Amino acid sequence: MTNAITERHAHACNLARSGGAAALDFFNRRDTLAVEAKATPQDVVSRADREVEVLIRGLISEAFPEDAILGEEDAPKPGTSGFTWVIDPIDGTMPFLSGLPHWCVAIAVVEGDRTVAAATFAPVHDVLYDAQTGGGFRCNGIRQQVSRDLTLADAMTAIGASHRTPPADASGVIERLLLAGGAYYRNGSGAMMLADVAAGRLAGYYEPHMFAWDCLGGLLMIAEAGGCCESFAMADMLAQGGRVLAAAPCAFDALFEICAD
Repeated sequence: MTNAITERHAHACNLARSGGAAALDFFNRRDTLAVEAKATPQDVVSRADREVEVLIRGLISEAFPEDAILGEEDAPKPGTSGFTWVIDPIDGTMPFLSGLPHWCVAIAVVEGDRTVAAATFAPVHDVLYDAQTGGGFRCNGIRQQVSRDLTLADAMTAIGASHRTPPADASGVIERLLLAGGAYYRNGSGAMMLADVAAGRLAGYYEPHMFAWDCLGGLLMIAEAGGCCESFAMADMLAQGGRVLAAAPCAFDALFEICAD
């Protein structure tokens, strides 16, 4: 555990709270925001997303000017330090704009082919999830681990979906999950649902395709909490995203089989 990682982890936690405070201000006056559709009418962006990302990018560049930045709403910034910040200023824009609490600020730090630090802040609930490689997972400062005995039958399992995958793929997984005795959950924020797997509130999470800014932090949290995550190539995930499957240890194999088709 190097000082360089520890410093960035602490900064990520502060950034998530700062970005969350700015996002919460927009949330409280969301009726004034102009909203644009991106790929589909369900894939939306607002001025809040863009301005919160600008704020976070600026604070990263001030503290670590040689670090690279990859964010959802703006072009990648190259770096020379070997560290890359991966940020989603508001994960769960649809719930955000609908007045629902299921949205968050998600930040991860990547070094080489591994995620080394993560912070996800849910402002409406005032909950900070964070993790550092080798340092465990915490929820509001309290270290937590997933249950070693949790199965698909013991808790809900989150299934993500987007315009990037056919609806039949998600519906087939949900059907097989229900037939296996599990229960389906979705709240509109993949980053929050992954954090809730780490916190032991969900048995697992599956989505056919996620972008790096939505999933890297949550996957580190689950791994540091003692959960299981399907492996992936970091370069591919950063470039184009990929499949995400993670769960409590006793639920992982069953969820993998359900998602195999």
